Order: sequence, then C-alpha cells, then structure tokens
Amino acid sequence: MSDSLFPLPPVPGIPVRGETATYPIGRIFCVGRNYAAHAAEMGIAVDREKPFYFTKSPASAVLSGTSAPYPPGTENYHYEVELALAIGAPVFRATREQAQDAIYGYCCALDMTRRDLQLSERAKQRPWSLGKDVENSAVFAPMTRAVDLAPIRDQRIHLSVNGETKQDGTLAELIWKLDEIIAHLSGFYHLRPGDLILTGTPAGVGPVVAGDVIEGGIDGLDPIQLTLTSLD
Repeated sequence: MSDSLFPLPPVPGIPVRGETATYPIGRIFCVGRNYAAHAAEMGIAVDREKPFYFTKSPASAVLSGTSAPYPPGTENYHYEVELALAIGAPVFRATREQAQDAIYGYCCALDMTRRDLQLSERAKQRPWSLGKDVENSAVFAPMTRAVDLAPIRDQRIHLSVNGETKQDGTLAELIWKLDEIIAHLSGFYHLRPGDLILTGTPAGVGPVVAGDVIEGGIDGLDPIQLTLTSLD
C-alpha cells in the first residue's frame, strides 16, 4: 500500500467505561425532529411516516471537555443534547430484534448547529450541510456499553448553559425508538461497527456565544461539556 501524499488530522476515539481501547468514529448519522415538542418549536409538523436523517463528517467530532471556537459564518449557533448509540456488529436490512442486538453502547452527545444557515437552506429546499456539518459540532462524552446500562426507556435528558437549565426531557419522548431507527436506516446502509447515530433532541434549543459553558447529561451515562471560545 502506498504512502499518503499528506497526513489527515486524527479523528478521536470515544473512551468506553471499563475498556482501555476507545470506540473509533466511522460515520455519524443524525435523526431529525425525533421529539414532537422540538419539531413544534422549529415550526414543523412531526412526520410519523418514517424517520429522516442528516450526517456529520467524522472530522467534526470532538470529545467532551473540549474548548472549541465559535464557528465562522453564523450569528445563531445552537446547542442540541442527544442520546448517541454506537453500532457494534454489522447489520443490514435488520429486524427490530436484530437492530437492538447490534447496539454496542450509548453516550451523551451534542449536535451543535449553525441555526441561521440551517433555516435559510431549508427555506430554499437545499441540504443542511452548512448548518449541521460544522467543525467541532459533534461532541461525544465517554461511552457506556449496552450490557452495562439499564434498558433505554424514560431516562432524563437535559442541558444547561452557564448553569441555567435549557433542555429537560426524557427518552420516553422519542418518536422513533432506537430499534426502529436502526432497522429503518439499515435498509439503506450496511451499518457496521464505528457507526454512530444521534437520536434527536428535546425541546428548548437555543443560541450560545463565545464564553458559554454547555453541560448536558442523560441518566446513567457520563455527562458532557463544551466550552465556546472566541473565533480563531
């Protein structure tokens, strides 16, 4: 195999409780509008026919505890706290039972969003990439293996900015459950270890600015933190 012409920046691996090795980040899929109250605050009716997705590149991934610059090109940068699930076995055209068995673990995540760009592109029926696939915008806390966690049902999910609670819901509010998401998505992709799925955010999203400290959590999982600094 030939050498590369130039090196690429490394993609971080996600620490896993009880493991010395990290979980490598392959692809990042995100489920849109998976909480009814969040869809309502975005002015969109919930689509209950099927889930829909957008993606973030692995290069956008950072770990909890990072200090990241406020991104360029936006004046309305939003937080979104989410449950992320990690695929641990190859799965394609899965049943819901097979989908559940393919989950390796879970972690708390942030889907940071240039909301003004997302909405302007949405209004013109264009892709959301400028709004969603943003450097340092996919933030991951340490992971817990599925076998070490109580079944996902009604755990609290929450986020605060500078200590003030902004989002507060439960995983019971998910419109599309985790096995449904994997079963559906695996009809279009050969899912494999390294694939991460962010499952949606509850209501209460809003803007942050340089200097803000964002903290979030999900019952039973390690908390997450991101500090925004001035634009480099």
